[in-house]
Amino acid sequence: MYGSDKVSEDAEGTAFRKAEKKYKLYYDDTSKSSRKKKQPKQVDLSEVLDFKSILDSYNQNGQLPPGIVAVQCGFNSPVFLLENHPGFYFIPGALSMQEQSQWIRESLTSFPQPPNRTNHNAFYGPIDDLFNAVKEKKVLLEEESSIGSLDLGASSCSSNEDAHRWKFYEEDIATLRGKTCKSVKAGVLLRKLRWCTLGLQFDWSKRNYNVSLPHKKIPDALCQLAKRLAAPAMPIGEEFQPEAAIVNYFGLGDTLGGHLDDMEADWSKPIVSMSLGCKAIFLLGGKSREDPPLAMFLQSGDAVLMAGEARECFHGVPRIFTDTENAETASLDLQFSHEDDPFFLEYIRNSRININIRQVF
Repeated sequence: MYGSDKVSEDAEGTAFRKAEKKYKLYYDDTSKSSRKKKQPKQVDLSEVLDFKSILDSYNQNGQLPPGIVAVQCGFNSPVFLLENHPGFYFIPGALSMQEQSQWIRESLTSFPQPPNRTNHNAFYGPIDDLFNAVKEKKVLLEEESSIGSLDLGASSCSSNEDAHRWKFYEEDIATLRGKTCKSVKAGVLLRKLRWCTLGLQFDWSKRNYNVSLPHKKIPDALCQLAKRLAAPAMPIGEEFQPEAAIVNYFGLGDTLGGHLDDMEADWSKPIVSMSLGCKAIFLLGGKSREDPPLAMFLQSGDAVLMAGEARECFHGVPRIFTDTENAETASLDLQFSHEDDPFFLEYIRNSRININIRQVF
């Protein structure tokens, strides 16, 4: 379901893996001066599909590249289909700027909140109010329960095991206790946030959905958005039922290795995937890693649907762009620059968020 960059030796030489390596971020090591900022190696992007440019051309002259079909589905722009990948739908600019702003906020504030699980749960247990702790420059400290805790300056406790607990403290208090306690800054935790799960919780160790785990339902507004976006890929007469979602967080150099989303019961129902923040490259392969994948740009506000045969296709994200030239976050910069809180803008200028929503049963 959820992939990583760790692949078997057999997969190293596959067409999909070669494409991942082609587009992955590497740095130019020709500069011998350690004082100079490392420069990314140039990569050939000429074969990457750019649906934004395709849409502009289609609106101007009605022409499309070979193998791409446009259909009208009641959105502000046409939905693009790929003749060689049945069940794959690309909706450019599916989310308005207001919707993008809303779901970036929710992804950073409410979605990682317990009982929703994140990648931090395994080590720190559930963490409350991480984003607020970042804004307040707090530090997470580990404490043994047998030792008296400093309640002064501490925020909500995050329980991990009976013998230990983690608490956020003000920076000055954390400095005093730093020599005797393990600690990590809230800002570091936010940068290391890789995923959180909404609705039905996915058990990563068993690779299945665990309906017994505590969870909150997916917010109704997000459900309604997912239903609207999913409509072109749904069987006639059926409505998409959002039951689970995974939110992925990407920073500079982060990737999502080639994988299949194969743990849901009915593959005729689409996965609804929404992109927010910095531009990324998405690889859409075939049913084997040996099939050469198609590379395309994903920009903030784009949505992708994968249903039917497309659910059997390997896919992944080998690259996000955080540089000013390629990130294409100018509209988001403008949206968030009008607000009092600079932390959302600071985060999204260098990050990508992906929300993918599933019907489990």
